Order: sequence, then structure tokens, then C-alpha cells
Amino acid sequence: MFSGTEIGIDLGTANILVYSKNKGVILNEPSVVAINTETKRVLAFGTDAKNMIGKTPGKIVAIRPLRDGVIADYDITTEMLKLIMKRIGKQLGFAVRKPSVVVCTPSGATSVERRAIQDAVKFAGAKTVHLIEEPVAAAIGADLPVDEPVANVIVDIGGGTTEVAIISYGGVVTCNTLRIGGDKMDEDIIQYVRKNYNLLIGERTAEQLKMEIGYALVDHEGISMDVRGRDLVSGLPKTVSIHSKEIQGAIRESLLSILESIRATLENCPAELSGDIVDRGVILTGGGSMLNGIQEWLSKEIIVPVHLAPSPLESVAIGTGRSLQFINRLQTVAK
Repeated sequence: MFSGTEIGIDLGTANILVYSKNKGVILNEPSVVAINTETKRVLAFGTDAKNMIGKTPGKIVAIRPLRDGVIADYDITTEMLKLIMKRIGKQLGFAVRKPSVVVCTPSGATSVERRAIQDAVKFAGAKTVHLIEEPVAAAIGADLPVDEPVANVIVDIGGGTTEVAIISYGGVVTCNTLRIGGDKMDEDIIQYVRKNYNLLIGERTAEQLKMEIGYALVDHEGISMDVRGRDLVSGLPKTVSIHSKEIQGAIRESLLSILESIRATLENCPAELSGDIVDRGVILTGGGSMLNGIQEWLSKEIIVPVHLAPSPLESVAIGTGRSLQFINRLQTVAK
């Protein structure tokens, strides 16, 4: 087995990352595909397709084939994976040889959803497909000693889901999967602006608001940002100024749901491992962990240290690739 033909894929709702043992993260693209609805042909993928969201003519649609961390549109996901395989094949030079692939799945995914992910990757040209649970991959990528009998608490706030898991000795002791993540917060912001300003804004504008002036439930110096959208009353373009305190209020419910999920997971923790958590704390990964003030807010609420993973956006992909070393202990091979 050539080491170059082993790759790890993080099939995220918001981004797809591919990790190679020798070269690190070799692909990081939004999980968006632009297709022609008449011919069903894929026209663009990744950043190119994301730039088309909400700006295409009728017969071209930019869609996300993955929702809540699992496959929503099987055929388009398979096409997208073929494009990815082709692109990384050129980079790594395994055009002839089929690679061994490790793919992460949400811990709450059903056996049908797991099988769909497995089949799609195999169909796209993989030799063998291993599945690994997302929280385990995130913990490996965040440099936690997952194969030791100590509690590693990981909170992975992704685009479609939030996963909270306690990992010890290479496996998940207890976990909670919540279908709330960055996308849900964007949706909250869109609804808030629509309700309070009669203004329709797109997903990309909402995401920009969240990233620039979104705060967890902490005190902060208020800042404002101008947003443009369509006035629902007059139908004309309009600009309004939105305050960070308003965004904080809009995403409040989603943040409280995430906190509740963390609390529920910690409550189910075996007594022996609880002591480790007090010492070692909780590790945050995923794009949602970049929200302003989330670390400070969570540590105040759950009264244990909260740390940010070294590279929160790439943790799952890095862990997926690194897990190849001891995948046999973590997961049986998909035949």
C-alpha cells in the first residue's frame, strides 16, 4: 500500500476537506454544486458554485447536496465526489491506483445514511472505504490522546450539526448530536431581519453578519454593520444598519440549545471520567467555534475550562487522515 493513496475526507454540510498523510489538507471547498436542471450536468463546484448562490438564471441552480451532515441528494453528491477524486488525483498522482478513503459520519447518522455515504465514495472511485465518527475524528485532529483511558470532551459545531461527545480509549462513551449549527444561525438571522426590517437577505449576507458582528451571550462593545437586501414592502433594494446586540438576540435560541446539549452529555458522563473533565476541560472545534465570545460564554456556563482546537476548521479532516494509522481499532472496514 502506497501511503500517498490513503486519504481522509470530511464531508461537511458547509465545507468539504480532503487530507493526505504526506501533504496535509489538499482540498478545502464549500460543499456547493451548480447544476444545469435541464441536462443535470454539474457546471461548477466549491467556491465557484458558492459565488453563484442566489445569482443564477432559472435553469442553473446552486445547491448543497449535503444537509445536516448527511447526504440529501445522492446522485449529485456522487458527481461532486467524482470531481473531488479527479482533482486530488491530479495533485497526488493516483490516477491509476484507487485510494483507500476514510470518511467521517455524524455519530447520530442512521445505518441507511452511513451506507449512502459509503456507497457514494466507493462509486466515486475509492478502493476501500472506512467510516469514522465525526467527534472521534475531531478529537484526533485536535491532538487529544483518544486511545488513552482519559475523558476527552469534544464540541464540534459544524454547518449542519453540533456534536458533543466524551471520548475515552478510542471510542465514544456518550454523545449527543443536535441538528443545529452554523446554517441554523444563518437562518435565524434571515428570519430576524425579515420580521423586524421587512428586508429579505440571502444566506451569504446572513453568514457575513454572523461572522463579523455575531456574538455568543456575553457582554461586548456593540458594533453595527450595513446590510443590503430587498424591501418586502416596496420590492426595491434597500440598506439597513444592524447592531451586534440584535444578532446576539437572533441566534440566542440556537446557542442555548447547544449549551443544553453539552450539559446533557456531561450529565451522562461516568463518575470516573468526570474528574478528568474538570482538569482537562472541553475542546471546541468546527466553524461555529469561531463565533466571537463563545469560549468565554461556555466556560462561564458549564464551569469547566473551554479550549479552542489548534485549527478548528480543519480538525475533522486532519483527524480523518491521521486515523488511518489505527483505523482497525476504531472501526471495521466496509467491505
